[in-house]
Amino acid sequence: MKFEDQLEEGLSLLHEGDFDHALDIAHQLQKKKPEYSEGFHLEGLVFQKLNQWEKSIEALDSAIELEKENSGYYNLRGFAHMQLEHLDEAIEDFDEAIDLDDSPAAHRNKVLYMIMDDQGNEAITYLLNRIKQNPKDVENWILMGDIMQRAGQEAKAKTYYQQASKMDPENDYVKNQLAEMS
Repeated sequence: MKFEDQLEEGLSLLHEGDFDHALDIAHQLQKKKPEYSEGFHLEGLVFQKLNQWEKSIEALDSAIELEKENSGYYNLRGFAHMQLEHLDEAIEDFDEAIDLDDSPAAHRNKVLYMIMDDQGNEAITYLLNRIKQNPKDVENWILMGDIMQRAGQEAKAKTYYQQASKMDPENDYVKNQLAEMS
């Protein structure tokens, strides 16, 4: 089987929840092409699904060593660090992902980092700036709604969810949030 086909199969198995077989494929890919980062990336994803954060970090370290310009790898490793409450390492990885290609996922994780680090006001300011810079990114509106809701500002939360709903009317999460507020 070609490397790309095997990688696609591994990702499919991961999304189906067949983590053992996805991990087997990750290891086969690493043996087949040890100079490619994708096998290590797949391994890191599997370990994240299993909440095995240290192993995910190790796999993503290997992926980054092979492909230093991939923002997704830094973002995923930062997320694993955040789960382990290694907040300094997490923010370094999120910032690197943002520096590489302005990764929206890394921006969202940076906001979560700020919240975990008791920087709620800074998180709100950061997110408002993200909304101003990229008003079409629905995820920023949703995250702002979540923050407002957790802060007990239901009316404000509702306006952010309503804006997200206008942008993505089929978003089930937004539908559920608005339904709970009605």
